[in-house]
Amino acid sequence: MKTKNIELVLAPPAPHFVGDGFRVHNFIPSAYHLDMERMDPFIMLDYNSKHFFSPTDIPRGVGVHPHRGFETVTIAYNGKVEHHDSAGGGGIIGQGDVQWMTAASGVLHKEFHETEWAKEGGVFQMVQLWVNLPAKDKMSTPKYQAIKNDQMTKVNLGENGFVEIIAGDYNGNTGPATTFSPVNMMNAKLHKDGKATFNFPSHYNTCLIVIEGNVKVNDNNLATDHFVLFENEGEFFTIEATEEAIVLVLSGEPLNEPIAAHGPFVMNTREEIIQAFKDFNQGKFGFLED
Repeated sequence: MKTKNIELVLAPPAPHFVGDGFRVHNFIPSAYHLDMERMDPFIMLDYNSKHFFSPTDIPRGVGVHPHRGFETVTIAYNGKVEHHDSAGGGGIIGQGDVQWMTAASGVLHKEFHETEWAKEGGVFQMVQLWVNLPAKDKMSTPKYQAIKNDQMTKVNLGENGFVEIIAGDYNGNTGPATTFSPVNMMNAKLHKDGKATFNFPSHYNTCLIVIEGNVKVNDNNLATDHFVLFENEGEFFTIEATEEAIVLVLSGEPLNEPIAAHGPFVMNTREEIIQAFKDFNQGKFGFLED
């Protein structure tokens, strides 16, 4: 086996607001060739680094909007989010939880800070990913997976800490999320001087974000909120925490299919994008109150 070397380290780009509830750094797609094709199946990654929201009686968030052709995954590190969609999915996720919405053939959804949390205010920190769907599954039935933290597989690394698996496989242990293509998504939660080694096929697109603390990856020092892209060569790398740390690790097999994207729709051809807009305008994505 060969070491998987770092191709690129990115500091968090200037943040912008999505709605009024998500202050995000957009890592995928972004500059430095991190486009949808390079990172497939991870076609969008917004990172809401720690941000304090003041108390409010009107929860902040994003109102009703459509999606088709992919999945949205929200990972909560601090704060609480409430989700509703036109396929009947919904719920509240808090610290350590994940919501995994398969938009597929089309849904309307909305996301807001949970009402009681919004009244108190506090530090908010989340990751939202878009995971591409294979062409054969883009028009499948929408679904929703609410994954509580206690449902996640936790692999004990002894004095080093543990790895928390959302999806995919770590040392023969699998996470609870179901996926349409090989996707690995997990948090390394390491104590000071703790180490964890990861092993993924060389052709998988692999990256990570340092959510908390400072770490070394293959002896490269990395600070909080930084993004790392790995080369598509080699299989394994090691994370060592220089203080208490949380690192989100992502690795997935590229679909290697054409990508046609416009706004909230990600399909394979321009014609499919046009059809998505037609279907949305004709009310075929269902109904959801704003």
